[in-house]
Formats: sequence, structure tokens, C-alpha cells
Amino acid sequence: MKYYSYFLLLFLGFFSCKTEKKQEPTSSHTQKLTHYVNTFTGTDGPGNTYPGAVLPFGMVQLSPDNGLPGWDRIAGYFYPDSTIAGFSHTHLSGTGAGDMYDLLVMPINSRFTESLTPDGAYRPYSKFSHDREKASPGYYSVDLLSSGIKAELTTTQRVGFHQYTFPKDDESQIILDLGYSLNWDKPVDTKITIEDKQTIVGYRKSKGWANDQRVYFVMQFSKPFDAAQLFNQSEEVKKQTVEGTFTKIVAHYKTSEGEKIKVKVALSSASIDGARKNLEAELPHWDFEKTVEEADAVWERFLSKITIEGTEAQKELFYTNLYHVFLTPSLHSDVDGAYKGADGENHVAQGYNKYDTFSLWDTFRATHPLYTILAQKETEDMIKSFLSHYDETGLLPVWSMAGNETNMMIGYHAVPVIVDAYFKGIPMDAKKALEACVASANENGRQIDVYKKLGYVPTGEHHENWSVSKTLEYAYDDWCIAQLAEALGEKEIQKTFAERANYWKNIYDSKSTFFRPKDENGNFTSPFVAKEYTKEFCESNAWQYFWFVPHDIDGLIDTLGKERFTEKLDSMFTYYPAANDKLPIFSTGMIGQYAHGNEPSHHVAYLYNNIGKPWKTQEMVRKIINTQYSTQPNGYCGNEDCGQMSAWLVFSSMGMYPINPAEGIYSITSPYVEEASINLENGKQFKITTENQSDENQYIQSMTLNGEPYNRLTIIHKQIMEGGELHFVLGSTPTKTD
Repeated sequence: MKYYSYFLLLFLGFFSCKTEKKQEPTSSHTQKLTHYVNTFTGTDGPGNTYPGAVLPFGMVQLSPDNGLPGWDRIAGYFYPDSTIAGFSHTHLSGTGAGDMYDLLVMPINSRFTESLTPDGAYRPYSKFSHDREKASPGYYSVDLLSSGIKAELTTTQRVGFHQYTFPKDDESQIILDLGYSLNWDKPVDTKITIEDKQTIVGYRKSKGWANDQRVYFVMQFSKPFDAAQLFNQSEEVKKQTVEGTFTKIVAHYKTSEGEKIKVKVALSSASIDGARKNLEAELPHWDFEKTVEEADAVWERFLSKITIEGTEAQKELFYTNLYHVFLTPSLHSDVDGAYKGADGENHVAQGYNKYDTFSLWDTFRATHPLYTILAQKETEDMIKSFLSHYDETGLLPVWSMAGNETNMMIGYHAVPVIVDAYFKGIPMDAKKALEACVASANENGRQIDVYKKLGYVPTGEHHENWSVSKTLEYAYDDWCIAQLAEALGEKEIQKTFAERANYWKNIYDSKSTFFRPKDENGNFTSPFVAKEYTKEFCESNAWQYFWFVPHDIDGLIDTLGKERFTEKLDSMFTYYPAANDKLPIFSTGMIGQYAHGNEPSHHVAYLYNNIGKPWKTQEMVRKIINTQYSTQPNGYCGNEDCGQMSAWLVFSSMGMYPINPAEGIYSITSPYVEEASINLENGKQFKITTENQSDENQYIQSMTLNGEPYNRLTIIHKQIMEGGELHFVLGSTPTKTD
């Protein structure tokens, strides 16, 4: 692997004078880190997050649904709304996919008489107000204003736990609605069986973005219900079991003032028996407060993987984003290892946790590299999950969820995740991993066959041809395979994929100095306007995809010449769209043509380091942090995307980012926080410390590593894992090298 050796022209001694910090005092070390997390961040605007109860990488995401469909409600909840239809147990975090929302539970009573929306599949049951709503990691509560019921939620890994505090009412009810669906999600087969007056079991099978979703459940009530009604569609079924597309159960109670009824809902993708085992293993008691405390403790442990010093606002921003990093992937296997596989059959994960919900087009860039530092055991299990997907389908996952392959987005980006993990020493079956990588890179679908034949993907008639983007991303993944093959002594494989790694050059147009679409005959297509959104670019334009050659930045610079490359990089951040420009989808967080709201741009600000202008990286990274992130409900400028938007913030706040996600090298910038201590799983600690940290002092004046002058603009993964201290002296004036 290449190690970039650009040097800063730095003063090697520390500055004797320090600027006065214009920041509020740091908080007490005794404050719990969960205190700084705002789970509502991203629930407004394009973030598409949810505020409910979940554990790190948990199977259950128990969260309120507003009950209304639409783009803004992809995660079930939209902050500007004022209605709640219930609390469902599965949600996607920060995606553009309207799926999940399984097992909607809702308490109501005789006080509810108002029809909030026309009757139908999305009919909300209660009004609510944000001033009567609270949430923290692993906990959510809200007062349901239409009924006077207080709803509280917490969770274990596989069991959702509800606590409802009722007013006095002879007609209190708890509803489980398996027919409820939103957006792309549609039930195809549901079943409820009453085992006794405190236990019901069943399943919900559905299709949507993922075509074959199965959620088996066991649901227990702390208090026996007085009576229960089963429904198929709107017709009552007077039996102990109901089966159909739209089924529900209504459990009836007479409640006294302040009476609490608790509900436990255990999930499984494999079977009702699996759900029962999960319930018995994880939540054998009815102590709600204890479960809340345990959930908070789990989150505190995960958030404590990095401890920072800085202002209260910086801590809130940092830990809110670190929280979102750990929401996905999702646990998919039961306590005994059983899970529904991508082949539609049940399997058993032997000796590891099976994970799913892999938004790999997003998360390979920074989220998974961050996991190799903070969550190595989980990363090992994620790689095993990839390989089990390969066993079941013959391919690595592209964008998998709920035991399905959605084939959403492009590339075969499980490859860089595997290769990065391998070179960082994460245990894996490397021979099998290479076999799986090669198989995924040689499938005949997704235009890989023509890519291999022509050396690029040609444009076509399909409205999402994405030919330029595919060529660039396939070439990068091929470079990753070549590195793994070389390390394993597979010379022929290495040679083949090293050649394919250069295919990015086949679509470069020296006249326009952009990557351009080509037809099958090798001709560039016209007309071509770099800033316009066309079908050949995946959610981007030619400006945004120009920089995606992360494995050969030096080659890209040489192709243009350093001067032209520098001019183009400057223009990336200054060439703003006109009012009538046809912008790509997800063109949010715009700074010139740079779109922080979508992933292809995420590494671009760091490229100034590669041309010896590090002060420009320092300026731009700080600008992005200050303008594109907050802890408000609209605090994300784009889809949060299963941790990628947050991982960028976490890395950049500490002063580093992986331009090439599979190289184990982090490009350096000035830290946003005063201090960050990474508490490594090997028992060591890597500290990032600063002098003169302030809003004005964003420029690196000098650095030391373990007390010795450090002049590189990169730091390697091994250096971090060995522990130590990277110290920055910051100032208000750029330290320039030209």
C-alpha cells in the first residue's frame, strides 16, 4: 500500500504564546455521555432518523410512527408532525428506503373520539406534543394527548419493552396491528394466536424494498387482559387464531388511575420458538426501570469508546453523531444463532452474531473504517455475516436487510470493508473472503460483464444507467481485490484486478477534464455539461464524481497536472449552481458543487493534503462541520445513511479521515474538539490533544507524535492501535508551503 509522504512546512517547536480560548468551560468529567445525545437529531429535514429505543446494533428499533406516508416519514417519524399511530419495532436509520415498521402497538381508551385523519391504513390514533415527549439512548416516552396515556419504551437487543400508564377507564385497550404499513412496506401474510390471557404469538411477513421479510414474535402482557378480539381486515374472528394479510388483536382492560401495564415483544427472523428463546434469555422479568438503566449502561459503554474534551455544544454534536454510528448494522440472529438467510432458508450463525442492514454504498467510506477502531469484534462478525451471505447466494451483499438482498445502489462495496479489515488484523477466513470478492466482481449482472469486456460501463437507455459512477466504483473495488490477492500470494488474481483498477482512465476525457459517458463503440456522448445531472451519474454529477479514484489520487493528479487539479479542486467549492440548474437528487449541503448531503463528496475536502495545501483542508473541513451539522431536529444536511454522515463528523472532529477506506491511512486535519481519547479494545489509548483550540484557531502550526516532531499529513492505523498521543498546536494563520 502506498503511504503518502507530503510534508508540512511546520515550526517544530511549540509557540511560546497561546491565544485566549473564546469557548465556554468544559463540563464535569462525571457527566454521563448519554446525556449529550439528542436522539431527535435528523428527524426533521432530510436526515430520516428515528428517535425511539434501540441498543447498539440491536435487532429491535422500537420507535413512534406518525402514521402518515411520504418521503419525510421514511423512518416512520417526522418532527413537524403532531400525531402518533403507534409504536412499531423495526426501523431504518437515515436511509431513503421506506420499509420495515413491523408490529405496531398502540394503547387507547374511551377518551379518544376525534377522527384525526380519514379512516384508512394510515389513521393515527393520538395527538402529541414535543413538550410532553422525552428520549435518550435506549429510552423514549410521550404523553398521548388524545387518551391521557403515558407511553414509555425501552429495549434489549431482541426484545421491545413497553410501559403504559393509564388513567381510570373501563374501556382501555392495547392494540397490535399487523396490517399496518407505510410507504414501500406491505404485509403479505400475518398471523396472531392467543396462547393465554397474557401471551400471544405470531408472525408478520411482508415485502417492500426487501422482498421477503419475516418477523416472528412472542408478545406478553404484565396483566391478563379481560377480553381480546381478533380481526381479519375489519371483520372480527371468533377463534383463538387469525391469519390473513391484515390482522390485528385488541386486548381489553379496565384500568385504575395511574395503573401501569407492561408489554414485552420479542422478535425473531427465524421462528416463534426463536422469539420465545430470545424473550426468556434477555428479558425474563418485568422491571422496566431496570431495563432502562441497563440500556443506558450499554450505550454509556459504547459512547465511552471515545472520550472528548470541548464545549458543551461540541460534546452534544460529537456524541449525537457517535450514537448514530452504532445504530446499524442490525443484529439478525437469535440467541441460539438462528436466522432467516438471503436464500429464504433458516440458518444458524455458529459462534458469531449474524448482522444485516448493510448500506454499503454509504458506509464503506468511513463508518466501517471507524468500526475497525472502535468495534473490532462486531467487525469480525460483520465479515462473517458477509461470508454467510456469500454461502447463501454466491455473492457478497450489496445492500442487504432483513435477510434479503435489495441490490440497491452500485459497486461491490463489501469488498473494501473486507480488505480494510484484513489488513488491520481483523480475524477472518481470508482465502474464502478473496473467493467471495472475486465472485462478486465477476458476476454477469449489474453491467459487470460489459465492464469486464469493454473496460468501462457504457451508457444505455435505462434512466438509472449510472455508467460513469459504476466504472469508477468497480475500478476502486477491483484495486481492493488486487491488494488482498497480492497479500495472499494469488498472483494471477492480483494481475487481473490490478489491470481492472486502472479502468477509471478509460472514461477520462482530456478535453473537458472530466469523466464522461461513453457509448458501446468507445465514443464520448454529447452534449455534456459537467454540472448537470444525467443518468450516467449515481445521485451526482460529473463534478461530484470526478474525485472518486481513492486508490490512485496521485495518478489522478498526474493525469490533469498538479496545477489544473488544484484549480479544479478550488472550483469544486466555489462554483455554485445557478438557480435553474438541474441538480442531482440529494444535492443538499451544497458548497459550490460539493454536496455534503451525499456520500460521493465526503473525501474531497481532504484532497488538498495530497497537493501540499493542507491549510485548505483545514479551512474546508471546519466549514463543513460548522455549516452542515447541528443537534437540532434538522441537524443533518442529507440522509444520515446508516452512520456514514455521522462517521464523517466523528473522524473529522478528531482531525482525520480515510480518503481511501481500504488503505488503513488517515488524512490529517486540525481537530474540531479540544481533546479526544480513543479507548482501544486492546487496552491501549490513543489521544489527540490540542493547544490553542478555538473557532479562530483552525490551522495546524505544528504537530508531535509521542513527543517527537511529526511532519506527515497522514497517520496509519497501526500507529493509532499502538496507542500514544498526537498533539497539535493550532493558530489563526495558515501555515503555507508555497
